[in-house]
Amino acid sequence: MNTTPAKPLCFVVQGFGSKTDYTDGRVLDLDASYDVIKQAVEKAGLACVRADEIVHSGTIDIPMYQQLLAADLVIADLSTYNLNAAFELGVRYALRPRATIVVAESKFKSPFDVNHILIRRYEHLGPDLGAKEARRFEKELSSAIKAILADSQTDSPVYTLLPGLKPPQRPLAPPPSAAGAEPAAPAAGPRPRKAPTPPSARDWLERAQQAMAKEDYPAAVKAWAEVRRFSPADRHATQQLALATYRARRPSEKKALEEAHQLLLPLEPATTNDPETLSLWGAIHRRLWERGEGPAHLDQALLAFERGLSLAPDHYLAAQLATLRLAHAAQLARAGQAGESREDQVLAQRLWREAQAMAQAQAARKTLSPTARFWAHATLWEAAIALGDATDEKRWASRLATVESAGWMKPTRLAQGERLRAWRDELAAPRPARQPAQPTARKGRPP
Repeated sequence: MNTTPAKPLCFVVQGFGSKTDYTDGRVLDLDASYDVIKQAVEKAGLACVRADEIVHSGTIDIPMYQQLLAADLVIADLSTYNLNAAFELGVRYALRPRATIVVAESKFKSPFDVNHILIRRYEHLGPDLGAKEARRFEKELSSAIKAILADSQTDSPVYTLLPGLKPPQRPLAPPPSAAGAEPAAPAAGPRPRKAPTPPSARDWLERAQQAMAKEDYPAAVKAWAEVRRFSPADRHATQQLALATYRARRPSEKKALEEAHQLLLPLEPATTNDPETLSLWGAIHRRLWERGEGPAHLDQALLAFERGLSLAPDHYLAAQLATLRLAHAAQLARAGQAGESREDQVLAQRLWREAQAMAQAQAARKTLSPTARFWAHATLWEAAIALGDATDEKRWASRLATVESAGWMKPTRLAQGERLRAWRDELAAPRPARQPAQPTARKGRPP
């Protein structure tokens, strides 16, 4: 019989995966934050669990409330202004008078109601924490955990302001057999085979990320759908499910695009302030327009990328918007609307200059991932094509050849380059002057 006492448990209240901070458009990898938090918790001598690691059937609500009541320590991460995390923190404060820690990313701006609460800060240096910052925060948090568990001081504002309040007690579980009866002896014979543990939300998340990395989009669709089943309101899971769906192109590209479109509707793309949703919405409508599904899709794509760029200045969004402005200019020119076409061309050139500046700043970073470096160089290559700079086009094409990329990225870039050349050359070609209409001859009179 194992007599080793169970370790005290820390429950971490936090989103999982990548989440967008809507105040500045930054995307933060909360899994990277959790890895550091978990190391600090375990270093302090506790077991650590987050909601996505709990194996359960249905949604997370019941085990989440159980942990908020029973956990020896709760750490709540309010980064990206996560409403779910704020709600769960409030529940914990109502249930337990002590042993709650609040953390947040350094740029989190405390609302008035939590100004009096101690928030321990960590910093994302890009999408995740750098090694030095991770070590600093782990050490600080581990020390804080040990000090809080060794102390009996109340940290809940509810119990501080209502000092006579008594915390609730969870009722004891009923006995396994009738009162006074001895537990039944196990039946003779071979032990029944233990059922395999079903995957947790964290397991499905890892499968989804691995499938996306391998470009196995049908498998990614299944995995993201499971992640979303555990947490139906998770925006990141919905966004990634939509992305995997339209990249899977099943049962056909058009059907996949339409399904991805439907998946994004609950995220309210017409009014959202989420740049990631707007980027996906724009990409879907752009592809539908390229397939010849109608000019309304081009208008939707323009609106989406324009709003996304206003919320989160980014070279990708600027390049997408510049590309579509150039396409719109060509469309207007074909319709004989020369003045409006010229306006779009001027806007496109301005946007390409903005995209160049942002991409150059990103490409200069030493810690950039291969994928991010590829797209920064791709933006600079596309800008050179659109602006007619042959020297820069050749230079960035040479750089791109040395950067690691996924299989679909190179053909996507080359197709984009061909479209840009076609629109650029079409707009540069002289158009015949429109001839005034000739009067119609009347019967009986010379024309």
